[in-house]
Amino acid sequence: MIFKYTILYVDDVEVSANFFTQALGIKTAFIHESGDYAELDTGTTKLSLSSRALLKSGGIDAHQPSVSQPTFEIAFETDDVAGALKMALAAGATLLKDLKNEEWGQTTAYISDRNGYLIELCSPIQLPNPG
Repeated sequence: MIFKYTILYVDDVEVSANFFTQALGIKTAFIHESGDYAELDTGTTKLSLSSRALLKSGGIDAHQPSVSQPTFEIAFETDDVAGALKMALAAGATLLKDLKNEEWGQTTAYISDRNGYLIELCSPIQLPNPG
Protein backbone atom coordinates (compact mmCIF):
# COMPACT_ATOMS: atom_id res chain seq x y z
CA MET A 1 0.00 0.00 0.00
CA ILE A 2 1.18 3.54 -0.76
CA PHE A 3 0.07 6.96 0.42
CA LYS A 4 -1.41 8.35 -2.81
CA TYR A 5 -2.94 11.77 -2.04
CA THR A 6 -4.46 14.16 0.44
CA ILE A 7 -7.50 16.22 -0.51
CA LEU A 8 -8.20 19.66 0.92
CA TYR A 9 -11.85 20.67 0.69
CA VAL A 10 -12.20 24.28 -0.40
CA ASP A 11 -14.88 26.68 -1.58
CA ASP A 12 -13.13 27.59 -4.84
CA VAL A 13 -10.72 25.07 -6.35
CA GLU A 14 -9.21 27.40 -8.96
CA VAL A 15 -8.58 30.22 -6.46
CA SER A 16 -6.99 27.74 -4.06
CA ALA A 17 -4.81 26.20 -6.79
CA ASN A 18 -3.67 29.67 -7.81
CA PHE A 19 -2.79 30.43 -4.19
CA PHE A 20 -0.50 27.39 -3.97
CA THR A 21 1.17 28.43 -7.23
CA GLN A 22 1.69 32.05 -6.18
CA ALA A 23 2.47 31.41 -2.51
CA LEU A 24 4.61 28.28 -2.74
CA GLY A 25 5.54 27.91 -6.40
CA ILE A 26 3.63 24.63 -6.70
CA LYS A 27 2.26 24.07 -10.18
CA THR A 28 -1.23 22.81 -10.88
CA ALA A 29 -0.96 19.43 -12.57
CA PHE A 30 -4.63 19.08 -13.42
CA ILE A 31 -7.96 20.89 -12.99
CA HIS A 32 -11.11 19.01 -13.94
CA GLU A 33 -13.28 20.85 -16.46
CA SER A 34 -16.04 21.08 -13.83
CA GLY A 35 -13.73 23.18 -11.64
CA ASP A 36 -14.54 20.93 -8.68
CA TYR A 37 -11.23 19.05 -8.48
CA ALA A 38 -7.53 19.75 -9.01
CA GLU A 39 -4.22 18.06 -8.37
CA LEU A 40 -1.06 19.97 -7.54
CA ASP A 41 2.35 18.81 -8.74
CA THR A 42 3.85 17.85 -5.37
CA GLY A 43 5.82 14.76 -6.35
CA THR A 44 4.82 11.15 -5.84
CA THR A 45 2.16 11.92 -3.24
CA LYS A 46 -0.38 14.36 -4.64
CA LEU A 47 -1.99 17.28 -2.88
CA SER A 48 -5.47 17.59 -4.30
CA LEU A 49 -8.18 20.21 -3.97
CA SER A 50 -11.87 19.43 -4.14
CA SER A 51 -14.86 21.68 -3.78
CA ARG A 52 -16.95 21.28 -0.67
CA ALA A 53 -19.97 21.19 -3.00
CA LEU A 54 -18.64 18.08 -4.76
CA LEU A 55 -18.15 16.28 -1.46
CA LYS A 56 -21.59 17.34 -0.26
CA SER A 57 -23.17 15.99 -3.46
CA GLY A 58 -21.89 12.59 -2.32
CA GLY A 59 -23.58 12.92 1.05
CA ILE A 60 -20.60 14.07 3.15
CA ASP A 61 -20.30 17.57 4.57
CA ALA A 62 -16.81 19.06 4.99
CA HIS A 63 -16.18 21.45 7.87
CA GLN A 64 -14.16 24.62 7.55
CA PRO A 65 -10.60 24.21 8.86
CA SER A 66 -9.75 26.08 12.04
CA VAL A 67 -6.44 27.91 12.32
CA SER A 68 -6.92 28.23 16.08
CA GLN A 69 -7.57 24.49 16.49
CA PRO A 70 -5.98 22.66 13.55
CA THR A 71 -6.42 18.92 13.26
CA PHE A 72 -3.44 18.44 10.92
CA GLU A 73 -0.79 20.32 8.98
CA ILE A 74 0.76 20.10 5.56
CA ALA A 75 4.54 20.53 5.46
CA PHE A 76 6.60 21.72 2.51
CA GLU A 77 10.37 21.31 2.69
CA THR A 78 12.73 23.87 1.18
CA ASP A 79 16.33 24.97 1.55
CA ASP A 80 15.15 28.59 1.76
CA VAL A 81 12.45 28.85 4.42
CA ALA A 82 12.86 32.62 4.74
CA GLY A 83 12.40 33.11 0.98
CA ALA A 84 9.43 30.72 0.88
CA LEU A 85 7.81 32.54 3.80
CA LYS A 86 8.28 35.92 2.13
CA MET A 87 6.73 34.64 -1.12
CA ALA A 88 3.80 33.04 0.72
CA LEU A 89 3.02 36.18 2.71
CA ALA A 90 3.17 38.31 -0.44
CA ALA A 91 0.59 35.96 -2.02
CA GLY A 92 -1.85 36.36 0.86
CA ALA A 93 -0.87 33.68 3.36
CA THR A 94 -1.40 34.48 7.03
CA LEU A 95 1.63 34.27 9.32
CA LEU A 96 0.98 32.01 12.31
CA LYS A 97 4.55 31.47 13.58
CA ASP A 98 7.60 33.29 12.26
CA LEU A 99 10.93 31.70 11.35
CA LYS A 100 12.49 29.64 14.09
CA ASN A 101 15.68 27.60 14.22
CA GLU A 102 14.50 24.48 16.04
CA GLU A 103 16.73 22.57 18.45
CA TRP A 104 16.47 19.45 16.29
CA GLY A 105 18.31 21.17 13.44
CA GLN A 106 15.47 22.45 11.30
CA THR A 107 14.21 25.92 10.41
CA THR A 108 10.42 26.23 10.49
CA ALA A 109 7.66 28.77 9.94
CA TYR A 110 3.89 28.33 10.00
CA ILE A 111 1.30 29.98 7.78
CA SER A 112 -2.28 29.37 6.79
CA ASP A 113 -3.75 29.52 3.33
CA ARG A 114 -6.88 31.51 2.51
CA ASN A 115 -9.06 28.56 3.54
CA GLY A 116 -7.50 28.30 6.99
CA TYR A 117 -5.34 25.19 6.48
CA LEU A 118 -2.18 25.02 8.61
CA ILE A 119 0.98 24.88 6.49
CA GLU A 120 4.49 24.34 7.79
CA LEU A 121 7.44 25.60 5.78
CA CYS A 122 10.56 23.74 6.87
CA SER A 123 14.15 23.06 5.96
CA PRO A 124 15.60 19.56 5.82
CA ILE A 125 16.64 18.39 9.27
CA GLN A 126 20.36 18.91 9.76
CA LEU A 127 21.55 16.12 12.04
CA PRO A 128 24.86 16.74 13.81
CA ASN A 129 27.87 14.81 12.53
CA PRO A 130 28.56 11.89 14.88
CA GLY A 131 32.18 12.36 15.79
